[in-house]
Amino acid sequence: MARIGSVRPLLTVVVVLGAVFVGLDPFSQSPIAGEKDFKVLPVPQPSLEILASIPRDDKNSLKSAKIVFSGQVLGPESVLFDSQGRGPYSGVGDGRIVRWDGAEKRWVDFATVVPNRTEICNPTNPPSPNLEYEHLCGRPLGIRFNKAGELFICDAYFGLLKVGPEGGVAEVLSNEAEGQKFRFTNDLDIDDDGTIYFTDSSNRYPRSKFFFSLLEAEETGRFLKYDPITKETTVLIKKLRFANGVTFSKDHSFLVISETRLGRLIRYWVKGPKAGTWEHFVWLPGYPDNVRTTEEGDFWVALHCKRNLFDRFMNDFPAVKQAFLKLPLSPKVLYSMFVGKPHAAALKYSPEGKLLQVVEDKKGETASFLSEVEEHDGKLWMGSVLMPHIAVIDKP
Repeated sequence: MARIGSVRPLLTVVVVLGAVFVGLDPFSQSPIAGEKDFKVLPVPQPSLEILASIPRDDKNSLKSAKIVFSGQVLGPESVLFDSQGRGPYSGVGDGRIVRWDGAEKRWVDFATVVPNRTEICNPTNPPSPNLEYEHLCGRPLGIRFNKAGELFICDAYFGLLKVGPEGGVAEVLSNEAEGQKFRFTNDLDIDDDGTIYFTDSSNRYPRSKFFFSLLEAEETGRFLKYDPITKETTVLIKKLRFANGVTFSKDHSFLVISETRLGRLIRYWVKGPKAGTWEHFVWLPGYPDNVRTTEEGDFWVALHCKRNLFDRFMNDFPAVKQAFLKLPLSPKVLYSMFVGKPHAAALKYSPEGKLLQVVEDKKGETASFLSEVEEHDGKLWMGSVLMPHIAVIDKP
């Protein structure tokens, strides 16, 4: 017994010294070692009661989704059809916007975000991630057509761009506001008068480091508008936690914006007595990407992933999370811990914020990591910023 008693203080010292050693990260082995001024912020969260009140999809509807274009497109974040019904169009991981040619049964190049693309931007077969060169090749995310058939693009690296109805090389419309360059332009929508509303997810991290923005829960995201007449860009909302998807209400009186890190939608009023103000809209059971408006005026929001207890605990204890992130864990391991297992979910809300429908693939067996849901011709077309395909189901 005396021997055990004498060993315990030594073990305590060893454990404490080990913890201090890891916390100091002297050999820069942690995933955040190279990130200057990385400081985790606390994350406001909905109550467990609110989350428990959100129903699940008992039919597991997305498990029976049809996977189309498998292995042909990588990371089709936004899925779009033109006024003639052609498409889908989508921005993909190598910097192109491509269009499905139904007559020829193949994808054709529609637009690029940089001129004089080099070999490092060439698509591979099968498609593979191009994170190392995204800043050179571009990464088109949200895309929208205006009434004239021009395509507007949010490219993560090059800002807000436009290309004509026939495609080609896109021109940059805006890449900074209030003296700050965009670092992560994400999604957009267009008003009837041509004004473009869009998001810049982070002023600290580019898309290639999006996970660091989410881990830190930093609040440098912005919501902006671009006036095509004056060519001025105005910041409308600051200090957002990963500003993401954007969509107008059917009557264009307000916009719904997804704030990914908080797992919620907010509403920005364009018309009426509240014009120029914003408010919380709905809490979500996961972390949203794009949101799109249906012909009936409802909103489909795609969830990249659902919430999990580990992430919830870390959100409440930023000091613990900061210390944890000093451990020599790979980003892949951290991603699996904070994001959890593959899963797919999309939720439909009314203009009043009432939940109307939930569709899921609870285990991610068919669909997973959704980025957008687009209603077209009686079907739901679902993109994913990570997966090499598009998922389709009949409109529920």
